[in-house]
Amino acid sequence: MHAGMIHYKTIEEIELIRESSLLVAKTHAELAKHIRPGLDTLYLDRLAETFIRDHGASPAFKGYQGFPYSLCISPNEVVVHGFPSADPLKEGDILSIDCGVLLNGYYGDSAYTFAVGEISEAKKRLLQITHQCLMKGIDQLLAGNRLGDVSWAIQQHAEQAGYTVVRELVGHGVGRMLHEPPELPNYGKPGRGTPVQDGLVVAIEPMINMGRRFVVQGRDGWTIKTADRKPSAQYEHTVAVMDGKGEALSTFAYIEEALRNNKHNTVIIR
Repeated sequence: MHAGMIHYKTIEEIELIRESSLLVAKTHAELAKHIRPGLDTLYLDRLAETFIRDHGASPAFKGYQGFPYSLCISPNEVVVHGFPSADPLKEGDILSIDCGVLLNGYYGDSAYTFAVGEISEAKKRLLQITHQCLMKGIDQLLAGNRLGDVSWAIQQHAEQAGYTVVRELVGHGVGRMLHEPPELPNYGKPGRGTPVQDGLVVAIEPMINMGRRFVVQGRDGWTIKTADRKPSAQYEHTVAVMDGKGEALSTFAYIEEALRNNKHNTVIIR
């Protein structure tokens, strides 16, 4: 495949990507059962890797460009690409977990920001708006639109709510590679960019900051934090365009069910 060339997927390929994406969703749900104050996130990483391998798949992130873990675990001011650690989670934390799997030759990719115990109303609102940004982006994934329409919908909703959009990191195509063309920024201008058409499969992943949009990279070469150390949230679905509109191949339904049964976590974001 030529660099920069978009590979539009067949229905058969989309169904294989859906299988991978649903395994990611089930992995998130397994984690959701355990998230509570006092838990260390290395435990979650081990849990995810075991669950993924037990289902005949591989963790997509482990070893990817040298990344050493199965999950990106990003608490509070960490935007993305955080390392799991032995530090215990604290009541009131928010925890973004990004997970990917490789199953039957195709990738799935999805992220969810969890509340640890009870969180502040300010953090709850950040999570709700970020989740809404994702859904508004998916709504714009329509034949006849362009990817700039998706980007603009995300940016507009975040900024109208008083938040900022991280610009250095983007959504992306998904398929036989974890990151394929096209890139999908979370900011942009309507009517610009790649035309939306059937067979396009992309990971839409708004990263929204409570404070300013600027970020810094940690010494580990991976961890991205907000420059002002204010909280950031991320939600991500792998989405396919079929019959002229976007359909999420990953789901948060399994996560929500697990959270309803987790007495330590009562916050379900809609």
